Amino acid sequence: MTFNRLHFIRQTDLFTLRLFLSAVEEQQIGRAALRENIAASTATKRIQDFEEIAGVPLLERTPKGVVATAAGEVIARYIRKLFADMDDMRAEITAFSEGLRGEVFVASARSIFVPLLVRELGAFVRDFPQVDLVLRELENTAIVQAVAQGNADIGVFAVAADLDLSGVHAHPYRTDRMVAVVPEAHALAGRSSVSFEDLMTEDLIVVLAMQTAFAKAARRLGREYKPKYSVRSPGVAISLAQARMGVTVQPECEVTQVRLDGVVAIPMTDTWARRIVQIATPRDRTLSPAARALLEQLQSRPADAEPGA
Repeated sequence: MTFNRLHFIRQTDLFTLRLFLSAVEEQQIGRAALRENIAASTATKRIQDFEEIAGVPLLERTPKGVVATAAGEVIARYIRKLFADMDDMRAEITAFSEGLRGEVFVASARSIFVPLLVRELGAFVRDFPQVDLVLRELENTAIVQAVAQGNADIGVFAVAADLDLSGVHAHPYRTDRMVAVVPEAHALAGRSSVSFEDLMTEDLIVVLAMQTAFAKAARRLGREYKPKYSVRSPGVAISLAQARMGVTVQPECEVTQVRLDGVVAIPMTDTWARRIVQIATPRDRTLSPAARALLEQLQSRPADAEPGA
């Protein structure tokens, strides 16, 4: 296998380069797929094709994930430089553009801000440096209310049956799923999937923002809902599971942000465990040019992203 520069240039696209860099940084192709909002199987195929185009092995597969080979580290270094140069180019070109200005109020929850929104908001600020973003961290119900009442231009929220969407337009954004986080030595740790009913007899560690959803799930099962621990932070809940104090349920995108030492994440099978995240905009007000630009950027997708992801 040899490296053919011309073949590499002709066959490689920027999204694949970004996906490969994410795999190197995350050290797991699955996490890279979540980060870039594509299916894990698609990410695996793209990276395999990328290695064939390069003509040399770029990743070493291990039981815990992937590690860049020496050649992979070289390519990753040049990819970082390429995207840094593109950011500089974008900033310079912006100076020649219409110079979009304004203030955009964005409301969302921590479980959406941290794993999903932060990276895209950062890209928007670089694209439109003269636009000021005002960020408000709210609970899910309050996000939609803030948009409907004119206290936010854009709200990013998780769909729930009890939300009143009559005052907003809802736009697709991402999908996610809930996973159970259990200690490695736990009896459920070897399962490929679990249901909420499987967890009802365990010591449940629940984040306060999820209490209502879990209580409703328990009522549908006709079971008594008594969580062992209630905490405010997903990170604290995962840490307690790592300490073998119980099991917790978290959005998969939240789990990918932390090291899962001593615990495993297991997909949930319940229909409500598929979390749909949408963007709310006002129904009776026209978005400003700056807010409209942010909405368009948040809605942009790679061509092979999962539907609704």
